[in-house]
Amino acid sequence: VLSSKATKKTSDNRAKAVSRSERAGLTFPVGRIHRYLKKGRYAPRIGAGAPVYLSAVLEYVTAELLELAGNAARDNKRKRIIPRHIQLAVRHDDELSELLSKVTIAGGG
Repeated sequence: VLSSKATKKTSDNRAKAVSRSERAGLTFPVGRIHRYLKKGRYAPRIGAGAPVYLSAVLEYVTAELLELAGNAARDNKRKRIIPRHIQLAVRHDDELSELLSKVTIAGGG
């Protein structure tokens, strides 16, 4: 008869899988972005660092946009971010305004 300690020991022999997002310290999915880059046929080959870098950039831009939109919502005494708050955040920030100059935000006003 195996004791519980023995079964724990055997189950611990195998290394636990760690996602590439966890390794990079990101929230955005590195594996999914890698898959999309391959499926999109943007290049014949995709390096291992490319999806990590792209995930980090997307995560940063999203966090920046959400922070500014949250501030706009708070200025309007609201707890939820609506498209109008995103529009206000984008148009008041020089860099985001340039990045999203050709973008129409539905419900942004």
